[in-house]
Amino acid sequence: MHRIAIVFVVTAVVLLLVFGAAEQYADRSAIPRFCADQSNVLKRVGIILTTGEPVGDGAKRPFIIAAKLIFLVPQQQNESVEDYLSRLRRHLDKVC
Repeated sequence: MHRIAIVFVVTAVVLLLVFGAAEQYADRSAIPRFCADQSNVLKRVGIILTTGEPVGDGAKRPFIIAAKLIFLVPQQQNESVEDYLSRLRRHLDKVC
């Protein structure tokens, strides 16, 4: 039983370190890439969240880039699209 507890604690610490490192990477390296075109990225994020097929026949790359931002700063449960976009804008303003 003692060994199981040690394995559990070590696993929990490793996971916390990995998730902490991933969050720091997102804030320091990945998210600043969106600073140059912040308004267009936020507009595309809104389109992705409200439209069933946001791209249609157009270029997909700008929407893929915007979708990465949704992955890095996820929408909270029961958060409206408008509230999420406001929170995302504040987060980008803080990082940029």
